Amino acid sequence: MARASLKNQIRNLLEEGDLDQVAEVATARRRTLGQLVSLTFDSDPTIVYRAIEATGVCAGRLAKIDPDSVWEHLRRLLWMISEESGGICWHAPELMAEIVHRLPDQFSEYLEVTASFLLTMEEEDLEHFRPAALRALGLLGEIPGDLRSELMPAVTAALDSPDAQARGMAVWALSRMGETDLISGRKELLSDDGEVDHYHDGRHHRTTIADLTRSLLDAVG
Repeated sequence: MARASLKNQIRNLLEEGDLDQVAEVATARRRTLGQLVSLTFDSDPTIVYRAIEATGVCAGRLAKIDPDSVWEHLRRLLWMISEESGGICWHAPELMAEIVHRLPDQFSEYLEVTASFLLTMEEEDLEHFRPAALRALGLLGEIPGDLRSELMPAVTAALDSPDAQARGMAVWALSRMGETDLISGRKELLSDDGEVDHYHDGRHHRTTIADLTRSLLDAVG
């Protein structure tokens, strides 16, 4: 199968929301993981976020039959964040988090790496990566105690970011980390009309930080 047709096949499956079938393709064509990375540059945000989610689904399937391919993919994603690569994949933190979240025991050594981007990146790099790094934290959910304590100032500081996407992902990450009190204590979030991309239950939504905050607080009563 030609490279372009493999990418088109995967994109069509993402458009249909058939992530299990994407994983089935990945068992036969290891390049599927690479094609999913390329689809995070798609103009359709639904495709972008489904490509991120599908990476975790594929990794879960591949880890049973070819774990080395998943290890290699994690190493490549980490390289794609580095200065050496030019920071060419802004969604790499989320791609890594999807894998680590689904396979926390098998790829535990990448948990701290993935969770720590807010602490380890230079500020000029975080300007581009901060929303993805925050969303990665939300995808991981469970963060070890000491690291969690180190991260909290950086996550809460993002609530004041001039970047609406970063503010929104900080709200979402805090909710996923069980820190809803920190959100409810920031009443200004309920009037923040900054627009944010949010992916939930397989669908992309364009919403406001105020509406996102309200829905997350309502979900926990």
